Amino acid sequence: MIERYSVREVQKIWDRQNRYRRWLDVELAITEVWHQMGQVPDKSMDHIRRTAAFDADRIDEIEKEVKHDVIAFLTSVEEHVGPDSAYIHKGITSYDIVDTALSLLILESLELVLAQSQRLHRALLARAYECKDLMGIGRTHGIHAEPISYGVKFLLWYEEMGRNIQRLKQARETMSVGKISGSVGTYIHFPPEGEEQALAKLGLTPCRVSSQIIQRDRHAEVLYVLAGLGTAVEKMALEIRHLQRTEVLEMEEPFTRGQKGSSSMPHKRNPVRCERISGLARLLRSHVGVALENNLLWHERDISHSSAERVIFPDAFHAACFMLDEIHDIIANLVIYAENIRRNKEITREVYFSQSVLTLLVNRGVSRQKAYELVQANAMKSWTQNLGFRDLILNDPEILEVCPRRDLEGAFSPEPLEAGIQAIFDRFKNDTP
Repeated sequence: MIERYSVREVQKIWDRQNRYRRWLDVELAITEVWHQMGQVPDKSMDHIRRTAAFDADRIDEIEKEVKHDVIAFLTSVEEHVGPDSAYIHKGITSYDIVDTALSLLILESLELVLAQSQRLHRALLARAYECKDLMGIGRTHGIHAEPISYGVKFLLWYEEMGRNIQRLKQARETMSVGKISGSVGTYIHFPPEGEEQALAKLGLTPCRVSSQIIQRDRHAEVLYVLAGLGTAVEKMALEIRHLQRTEVLEMEEPFTRGQKGSSSMPHKRNPVRCERISGLARLLRSHVGVALENNLLWHERDISHSSAERVIFPDAFHAACFMLDEIHDIIANLVIYAENIRRNKEITREVYFSQSVLTLLVNRGVSRQKAYELVQANAMKSWTQNLGFRDLILNDPEILEVCPRRDLEGAFSPEPLEAGIQAIFDRFKNDTP
């Protein structure tokens, strides 16, 4: 990931030093199992434990010659350990190390994403209760529909984030595996019980079956979950972008002291952080296609997935963590313009009561089609001529023939429009911010 969107905690996980550290962890776990089986002398095992190390710069230097990163790594380890290094990497293949270590790196990264997702989850619920009684206009197709509690907007995001958290936990379970089954996955030179013991030391379980690699549908699942998470975050950002438009201005991402919106127009207050989230979400989604193609390998394995994975996994976790941090700060410090929300609700002159009037007329015995035509005619007149919808309805002689004015007045009561809000919030009464 470029430095602009790089996240320090993610960088620590995916930098070469930590990657080689995880390779060494796997190698040592396997060597310990060989020792338990009596294949490594006590003195040699003690020496390996004390001296096993590597030099990342030296690995890079060796790889330039041998063109094989694991051999370069093992050569560097041998330079630290000496002759006892003969017991390291015994009976296994490169991807026993690389794939098992990759699982560890992904799991470390998923823990970061989970923690940030849970933080955002709490912030969304807190905002929902803050805005529970703030009624604005709901929009479908971008057009005024019927009133909605702004708290419900946040509940929608909160509930979706809850599902994303569950998917992250499932992805964590999916990736909590390793493989030490050899070149084609059939345990020719290292026994299945040894694999189970070594992986247990690393907090992993064996794949029930593998080839030279862990199958890439598992890795694709992780990228899909991250892309879904990114889409949920973008959904929030996109709504804020729409509601921040000058002619709407119901919400606004925080505009901090000293911030500038444009190099040429000093008045500008652009939703740049939400727009940035939308761009990064596209990047996240693009990685899913690569991850799916990585599942298509020749026979027991080819290496076409490797180069792509060196890019998509670090980048995906950088993007996800960056986006989560951004949207949490935006939600926590979101500016909400309550007066504008109330003003915007009324600019269509109460046409949002149209369904209430329609239902009343149908209940009075008017056919639904006829009632629809009567209400729509007045709604369109209100819309195009800037006339009050209520006045038009209360003075329509054809409507008054079938329904008295007093009952029509009742159709313009706001209480029925808000009646379901409490029931929705009651479903979340056991959730705590």
